[in-house]
Amino acid sequence: MGALLASAIDGDRRALARLLSAAERGGDDGRAAAALAYRSATEADTVGITGAPGAGKSTLVDRLIAVARGDGVARLAVLAVDPTSPFSGGAILGDRVRMQGHDLDAGVFIRSMASRGHLGGLAVAVPEAIRLFAAVGTPLVIVETVGVGQVEVEVASATDTTVVVVNPKWGDAIQANKAGLLETADIFVVNKADMPGADQSRRDLEQMLDLSAPGDWRPPILTTVAATGEGIEALWTEIGRHRTYLEQAGLLESSRRQRLQREFRLVLRARIEKEIDRLGSEPRFAELDDAVADHRLDPYAAAELLLAHVADDDRPRDGD
Repeated sequence: MGALLASAIDGDRRALARLLSAAERGGDDGRAAAALAYRSATEADTVGITGAPGAGKSTLVDRLIAVARGDGVARLAVLAVDPTSPFSGGAILGDRVRMQGHDLDAGVFIRSMASRGHLGGLAVAVPEAIRLFAAVGTPLVIVETVGVGQVEVEVASATDTTVVVVNPKWGDAIQANKAGLLETADIFVVNKADMPGADQSRRDLEQMLDLSAPGDWRPPILTTVAATGEGIEALWTEIGRHRTYLEQAGLLESSRRQRLQREFRLVLRARIEKEIDRLGSEPRFAELDDAVADHRLDPYAAAELLLAHVADDDRPRDGD
């Protein structure tokens, strides 16, 4: 893994792709790749692009890449969290198709990551991939999600700035509120603003912000037409303004520290779940499982007995 990282730092895109694949798969290779990236202690600026399916997020990201590169960003990466194919288990890659205009740009690396139908692996794999990008010298990482409720909230916790994209429909605003995005959004974008209802969507979001608890940062509400590029430069400016706010308020470092602490708990939870799967093959687990099913023990008492059994097995014996 060390040789792969060194090659990726030197600009070998294939080596970087292999490191990202290892992080996504997990296992020993994934842990080794994650550990190398972590020890580099480098950070990338991160922007999450979230919102309901069909909001035009991929086209917006495509335009944002061009604006960022034109503004002097030497290297950037896009993590597109795609729906999972029911046949292969891999990402459908729809987002990469929409961004293929940047394929020949050596300063842009676009990677699709399969959601695989759950958040468990995704919640760990995304920050590990971001860290790998940072370790090879990528200063900006954009994360775009598939657009399914809870995923947006997870992305918000993995990025410095969260951009929530809605369509000119009242239903999108309701969905944003229901998904908890009102609390996690740093910037709102009403995309496809050339369609009827854009002004109403903007007013709806303004009213929801008026009713929410006020803070030092009030999320701006922008209008864009990603298909033509209208409003994208203003969005890029607001992303920069939000980063400046985080730095001046002393929140950037603290939020990144909190993300690492959350990631530690996610990894710990995953390891504990794996240990539970291992215990499931032991006779004592089967006995307690049957006792719960037969109403001889309640689940809480059975869990306490199993934990006591595990602790007893881990206790050193005389002569050890």
